[in-house]
This record gives sequence, structure tokens and C-alpha cells, in this order.
Amino acid sequence: MELFTSTFVLLVTVAIANIVAQWVPQISKTYLALLAGVIVGLVPALDQLVLSFENEIFMILILAPLLFFEGQVTPILKVSRGFSSILGTAFVLAIGSAVVATVGIHWTLATSFPLALVMVAISTPTDATAFESVVTGRKFSARLGNQLKMESLFNDATGLVLLQAGLLWWQTRQLSLGQNVGRLLFSAVGGAIVGMVLAFGLMLFRQALVRSEANVISSQTLIYLLTPVIIYLVAEKLAVSGIIAVVVAGLVHNSEANGSRFTASRQMYFGTELMNFVVEILNGGVFVILGISLERIVREQHQQMVVSLNWFWLGLAIYGFLLVSRFIYAYFFVAGKQVKDSWLFAFGGVHGTVTLAMTFSITGLIPTTQFQQVILVETVVIIASMLVPTLVFKWLLPRDGDVLSKPVLLAQIREQMTAVGIARVEKLQLNSEIKVTVIYDLQDQNKTNPLPLFLRRWRGITNHHEAVSILQSRDQRWAMMQAFASERAFLAEQARQHVVDVSLLHDIYTEVLMAEALVVDPYSRLV
Repeated sequence: MELFTSTFVLLVTVAIANIVAQWVPQISKTYLALLAGVIVGLVPALDQLVLSFENEIFMILILAPLLFFEGQVTPILKVSRGFSSILGTAFVLAIGSAVVATVGIHWTLATSFPLALVMVAISTPTDATAFESVVTGRKFSARLGNQLKMESLFNDATGLVLLQAGLLWWQTRQLSLGQNVGRLLFSAVGGAIVGMVLAFGLMLFRQALVRSEANVISSQTLIYLLTPVIIYLVAEKLAVSGIIAVVVAGLVHNSEANGSRFTASRQMYFGTELMNFVVEILNGGVFVILGISLERIVREQHQQMVVSLNWFWLGLAIYGFLLVSRFIYAYFFVAGKQVKDSWLFAFGGVHGTVTLAMTFSITGLIPTTQFQQVILVETVVIIASMLVPTLVFKWLLPRDGDVLSKPVLLAQIREQMTAVGIARVEKLQLNSEIKVTVIYDLQDQNKTNPLPLFLRRWRGITNHHEAVSILQSRDQRWAMMQAFASERAFLAEQARQHVVDVSLLHDIYTEVLMAEALVVDPYSRLV
């Protein structure tokens, strides 16, 4: 019951944050989710309904599916072409910057080497979703953005192995470089192999099923949703990287999706929509959880926070050393010795919930005093890595006018398109009641029907049986199809003349196709 209540509060919070985000498009949805989480943490009645952060649950039910879906929308060809770059950023850069930061805070802030490595290792993984939040409304290089995304997909495993090395160093007071390098290679390569083999096996099973008479969309969807969980658990059981495994599994599924889009079109479309829905909810949930956790950390550790500011300087120092390391690496290996692009890459290394999850994963493995210090340090790293780029990018990057103008353009095109559809219906020889019904439905595409008119329509359908028969009539369907055909022709002409960006037209064109599918779909229970 507690788990259900906690999940319910988190989901409602995500829903509210997403609604508010539509009212203030200038502010990233991620920041609003983070703020919503902080508010939940500040309200005692709500805070007590949410369970404490559980690292294993978070990794299995949230992070693994997110990374799997991120991998699935990434073409494997893009990964193969940029393989050397991925190796460089996810492993060489991660290890190199960790060494620099560990030595740096040991020398400057007199922190023991093992503890320094533990804190730096936790700060190593970057977060693609958090990165998206700091560039909202700004034009960012697509090439650099892609490299940052690839880095964040694969550097989690490096951070985890570095963390294990730091904990082992703490416990034994010895650092075995050869053993740790071997462990990193085994974990990463083993994770990739396990992910590829399991994903390929599941893919063959589902493809055989979809080509048989036994195919059931609900069963296929359940297998699909459980895939990242199964692969992550098996990989971790085999002592290899579950994170790398689910990412590679996602890449395998990307090729599957592109190779069998029309084998079962209804199933493919449903799966795509479901994936988009789950990703949006999980992304919002991640930052709601982060907001709640940060508020709880500050509340529970406030006494230690005011006794000494060492945790604050440690957090800033770690972020600073990592930032400088990223800049130097980017200057020579990523940005072609371009200073601005090097800084963009450096600031693009944003930290988020993976860092938080790794922090809580060491509970009980180091003394309480040091653990409390690590929590505060990582809190500083997370906040600094999100706040600093947000401010700097406002200065370094031009505003992306398309983000703010897109809703206005979409509304204008929809209004013109709807007028074309209505004009087509007006010319048809139809029963007056059917014509009114069809025009009302077409106006709904443009959201021009006010709420009172909807209520009158609802009462009419509810109270009059003949209204239902009109909705189900053959003439009504035929008229709607005529209108939709005219609307699609209008959009095609707009695309041919390059009136607006083609992606905007594709967005509306897809909506028209979906609306038409609702009218003609024999399996729809709503018409």
C-alpha cells in the first residue's frame, strides 16, 4: 500500500509539472519537475507519503527502461561510425578526468585518496535528460549534442567501476590498477555481449511470434516493456554492467524497428506511442524524485551544513576539476581546438539522477560521517552542473526562436487546414444534422469549440438515440474522410511550396492521419 501511495503521489506530481510546463515554455520542463519535487518534500503531509529513495528500485524500474529507450531511438549506424569518439568520451575522458579531480582535491583540500576517488567516481556519469534541460530555448550544435548524448549512454559503467575501485581502496588501503582496468573491460565488454545476445534472442522470439497466428499485441507489448528489466537483472547477476547491457539492447531493437515497421503496423504504432509516453513519464519522475531527495538531504543534513563549509568547497572543486578536464579533452579531441565549442562540450557534462543513485548505493559501505559528507558534496555537484550551464548558455548560445514560435505557427496552419476541410464539407450534399456534426468535429482539430458548446453536444449525444446513429452513419464517415483528404492535400501543397518547416507540417499531417484512423478503424469502440 505504501508503494502504491508513493507511486501515485509521484505520478500526480509529474502530471501537474507537465501541465505547468505548457504555460511557461521558456522554462525547461525538467526544472519544473525538479521544483515540483522540492515542493512535495517541503509539504510534510505529502513528503511522508513518498518512500525513501531505493537505489535498486530506481536502477531497475526507472533508469534501465530509460536507457533502453534512449538506445532504441539511436541508430546503431551512428554508434558504429562514432565508436572511437564514444570510447574516448565514455572511457578515456571519464577515467582521465576522474584521475585529475581525485589528485586535485587530495592536494587542494587534503582529502584522502580513497574518499576523493569515491566522490569523484560518483560525479563521473553525465545525464542526457539533464543536459536537455539546460539548453532549452537555445541553439546548440547538433554534432556536440550527439556526442554528449553518446557519452551519457555509456559512461555510467565507467563511473560504477571507478566507484568500486574507490570503495575497495578504502577498505584495503591498496589500489590495484591492473585489477580495476580488467574489471572495467570485463564489465563493459561483458555487458555489451549480454545485452546483444539477450536482445537478439528476444527479438527473434517476438519476430517469430508476430509472423504467426498466435501473435497477440498485449503479450508482445508486455514482453517489450519487460525487456530492459530482464536484461538488466540478468547482466547484473552475471557481474557485468547492466547499464551497458540495456543500452546495447536498445540499439539492437532500433534496427529491429526499422526492419519490421509494417509487419504489424497497429502493433508498431502502439509500441512507439507507448514508448514515448513511458519516456516522458519516467523523465519527469526522475527529476521529481531528484527534487524530493535534494530537499530531504538539505533538511536532514542542515546541522552539518552550517558547522563547516568543507562539503561546499569539495563539491565546487570536483565540478571545477571535471569541467577543466572536459574542456582540455574537447579542445584537442572533440572541438578541433575551437575554444567556444570546447567550453560548450565541457559545460554540457551535466550530472543528475545517476549521480544521486550511485550516492545512495554506498549506504553502509563507508562510515556515517563520510557518507553524510559525500551526500552533501554530490548535491553541490548536481546543482552546480545544472545551474552553471543554464546561466552560461544564455550568454554563449543564441536563442532558438523556433521553440517559442512553433506553437504559433502550428495554430495558424491548423486554422487554415481546418477551414479547407470545412469548405469541402459545405459543398457536399448531406443531411443538415450530419453536416453540423462533421463541422463540429473538424473545428475540434483547431480547438475552437468552446466548453459550453461541448456540453451541449455531450447532452445531445447522451439524451438522444438518433444522435448516436448519426455519429455511426455511413454518410458521416464518408464526409469526414472527404474533409481529411482535402486537409492532407492542403498540407502537402504547403510542404511543396516550402511555406513553413516541413517538420511542422509532418506533425499536423500525422494528427490528421490519426483522426482519420479513429473514424475508419473497425476496432475503435468510440465510434
